Amino acid sequence: MTAIPTFTGDANPYGGGDPYADYRTADFPFTHHANLADRRLGAGVIAANDEFFAQRENLLVPGRPEFDPEHFGHKGKIMDGWETRRRRGASADHPWPTAEDHDWALVRLGTPGVVRGVVVDTAHFRGNYPQAVSVEGVSFPGTPSPEELLADNVKWTTLVPRTPVGGHAANGFAVSVEQRFTHLRVNQHPDGGIARLRVYGEVVPDPAWLAALGTFDVVALENGGQAEDASNLFYSPATNSIQPGRARVMHECWETRRRRDRGHDWIRYRLAAQSEIRAIEIDTAYLKGNAAGWASVSVRNGENGEWAEVLPRTRLQPDTNHRFVLGTAAIATHARIDIYPDGGIARLRLHGSLTEEGGVRLAERYQTLGR
Repeated sequence: MTAIPTFTGDANPYGGGDPYADYRTADFPFTHHANLADRRLGAGVIAANDEFFAQRENLLVPGRPEFDPEHFGHKGKIMDGWETRRRRGASADHPWPTAEDHDWALVRLGTPGVVRGVVVDTAHFRGNYPQAVSVEGVSFPGTPSPEELLADNVKWTTLVPRTPVGGHAANGFAVSVEQRFTHLRVNQHPDGGIARLRVYGEVVPDPAWLAALGTFDVVALENGGQAEDASNLFYSPATNSIQPGRARVMHECWETRRRRDRGHDWIRYRLAAQSEIRAIEIDTAYLKGNAAGWASVSVRNGENGEWAEVLPRTRLQPDTNHRFVLGTAAIATHARIDIYPDGGIARLRLHGSLTEEGGVRLAERYQTLGR
């Protein structure tokens, strides 16, 4: 496994021009997973002990942090992130914070899951970033309040131990804890600012909830579907195609570069579990001059199963939601959409229900990973 790059120490003071010119980042091996802390999935920063300079909610804002060198308010420099005040010691003889002093924020994941990696981004925090960070996780049933999560009897599991970080950098941490988590506690030691938090992992849905729904979207990210691979990710991630809700702008879709050959593009998905698919939706919302011209959908049952086409190559219209009822239900664990020759789709929906085998296997995984 490739070592995770680490960044420590201050960045240079901002000297003008492009503020990202000296930003430190890397390709982390876990970022192909879904961001469990995505606001589109319902994630939120539900509490923090201090947000004097900048609000905690900024941690989960989509897109990279912005920086305006002349933007000041009554409390000081206004930053696009979460920033706490400077900690002080107990007296003039001991003006420094103790080794245990730290600030924290509670994050509700958009959907519970297994965390594979965390990125603590300190973009634009050049001399006011934390010395170190740590991340803990907990699985808590229902919709707990901050007070319930912070109760003395709640056991938190360390996902990222206290680790030094760098300023104006994407600090990435691989996580190897095989448990299902609903909430995270992000700690910065002793104080400072964090611009963004990204939590990459695999959704683990509650099988009882899916069983109660009956028919649902078996490839949806929030229900445990995954975009495993794609032919092209030039403009946007394939995961966009299984996000909740309809796309609101073009960059919330999946779009490929323009082809100049005789090939075509595709996405391969893993379903929530073995499912019986009865209807398909292909939405090209906001793709007006760059929607795919045609699309087909195929499925397979099992890792080594044969691909079978369930929706033949069909003409697509721009900026339109297309609906298809299958004449015969398809049993599958995986699905693939092929688009011709290139372009994009906004959403793919596969409506159906879990098979008996799929329900059993999903329940087993749910129990193994713990509530």
